[in-house]
Amino acid sequence: MADRRPARIAALRDALTAAHIDALVLTSLPNVRYLTGFSGTSALVLVTQRDVHFITDFRYDQQIKEEVGDIVVSRIETQSLWTGLWNLGATLSGVEVVGFESAHLLHRDFQRLLTDGTRWQWRPQVNLVEALRETKDADEVALIRQAGAMATNALKKTLREVRAGMTELNVAGILEHALRDEGAEDFPFATIVASGPRAALPHARASSRVIQRGDLLLLDFGAQYKGYCSDVTRTVVVGRATSEQKEIYEIVRQANAVASQSVRAGMKGQDADGLARRYIEERGYGDAFGHSLGHGLGLEVHEAPRLAKTVEAPLGAGAVVTIEPGIYKVGWGGVRIEDDVHLASSGPEILTDFPRELLEVA
Repeated sequence: MADRRPARIAALRDALTAAHIDALVLTSLPNVRYLTGFSGTSALVLVTQRDVHFITDFRYDQQIKEEVGDIVVSRIETQSLWTGLWNLGATLSGVEVVGFESAHLLHRDFQRLLTDGTRWQWRPQVNLVEALRETKDADEVALIRQAGAMATNALKKTLREVRAGMTELNVAGILEHALRDEGAEDFPFATIVASGPRAALPHARASSRVIQRGDLLLLDFGAQYKGYCSDVTRTVVVGRATSEQKEIYEIVRQANAVASQSVRAGMKGQDADGLARRYIEERGYGDAFGHSLGHGLGLEVHEAPRLAKTVEAPLGAGAVVTIEPGIYKVGWGGVRIEDDVHLASSGPEILTDFPRELLEVA
């Protein structure tokens, strides 16, 4: 894989110039990883026009040598990371106005800026790194595709074992074990397994409910691989599907297909959302599709861009987004079908390969 970090750092420096700041303190670990490659849980990074200063503690001394290397000026801090930042500041020249990530800084750390960081003038900044992350390079797309393959392969194995009489927690355990077997390093979010009437809860947690024959079974899950996430949802029927289940499932399947095949970079988030929403509304279920169509995917499972009714911002070229229409009826259940789609220059590219036809299991 090519080392994209120098180009990313250069692009961020251009953003600093446009924002009229001399430097930026990074506290968001996904942003730190994007720029440096560091996968640990304790770091502060100060990006200036000359250097990238990396501050961590002794636990990561060897790790930064392996993951980060000499692209940064590293500092192992024996007290707090913030003490390391203030000590560093005393050695720098030409740095006066410094940005901080206002969406990621805890209030107690903001207080540090006001009390201990008086050497610099502070400016809140939003999305300087996230805007760069929205466009995925070829290596990032490949990692998300791999994470998607891990997820769909795990689902295939899981569905072969699903039976009426299991609990939702049983199924979640089988699925998560299969994800690990496929090579997933972590789970991007708590696995959702919702059966019967609970499938009407779009973000239900797996519970002790016993799955019955005839239940809709909604599974929403993902794999994390080398930091990158997949996010997949499929809904099946345990046993034989009723005519109503088939009808609603087919509406959601077609809405997913229309949106996945028609979404394009440059399209407003609200227009992308409308691709699936109009299809569902025209068939009389608009009120039952209450959430947005999707979101960006990458180092975080929810990142830019957003595909929602109120979002006028365009979808970035090269972004990877989820397409996840759903219909939910209280007391009956719900159906959602979700895929991960790359907004390539040649058109949408679906990264999650799993059948979208209604499956009857067990």
